[in-house]
Amino acid sequence: MSRLEQRFADLKAEGRAALVTFVTAGDPGYDASLQILKGLPAAGADVIELGMPFTDPMADGVAIQLATLRALEAGQTLAKTLQMVREFRVGNQATPIVLMGYYNPIHRFGVEKFVAEAKEAGVDGLIIVDLPPEHDAELATPAQAAGIDFIRLTTPTTDDARLPRVLERSSGFVYYVSVAGVTGAGSATTEHVTEAITRLRRHTDLPISVGFGIRTPEQAAAIARLADGVVVGSALVDKIAQAKDADQAVSDVLSLCSALAEGVRGARS
Repeated sequence: MSRLEQRFADLKAEGRAALVTFVTAGDPGYDASLQILKGLPAAGADVIELGMPFTDPMADGVAIQLATLRALEAGQTLAKTLQMVREFRVGNQATPIVLMGYYNPIHRFGVEKFVAEAKEAGVDGLIIVDLPPEHDAELATPAQAAGIDFIRLTTPTTDDARLPRVLERSSGFVYYVSVAGVTGAGSATTEHVTEAITRLRRHTDLPISVGFGIRTPEQAAAIARLADGVVVGSALVDKIAQAKDADQAVSDVLSLCSALAEGVRGARS
């Protein structure tokens, strides 16, 4: 089993959802970002999405746009992001890491080189928001051939006619974007999420993780009662933006992660 398959299988056996956390690689700088990355599992993160900074993050709201800018200004590159994963893996071989971002930096880096280095570094999955299934040959096919899961986004506007095509070659888990719009947007109602998950389960046996707009332990717990995973990103990234220095950024992100984890882990008790 892949790390993602193993993690979701273990959590299903425990009877709880996964806390999936997102942070941007290199925000607020390489060293502090690496500290956050290394600290997330102990703070309760079950799966980590690591954002690959890009100059035009069109699917993201202000919080993650600013995080990307901070990271780029601090000198973050795709090569450095892969190096962060290597350094994380020295002390952690169990927690799945999913790189999330846009195709342009990977295309510039070189797909063959990227897939080989990502696999060697210990990357478990990819979420590439601007590569639809019609372009599987670009990246999804070579990534999956190398044993890296390719995780699809589904949205409230992905209808039943489109869903089979989107999910056909998905692996790892399905990421359900619970609101129409960019990251950090308002959260969906539990009724909406329940209906969406029921519909998705008619099309896939993969674990379903729900994200966009989840900011508090209470919101995380509500989604954890319904879904296989709860994704939190903008709320964590905001802690970095609000911190007075790098040390506070590390501390505040990990403190919020711990609170979110407590909410998720107690949701079904």
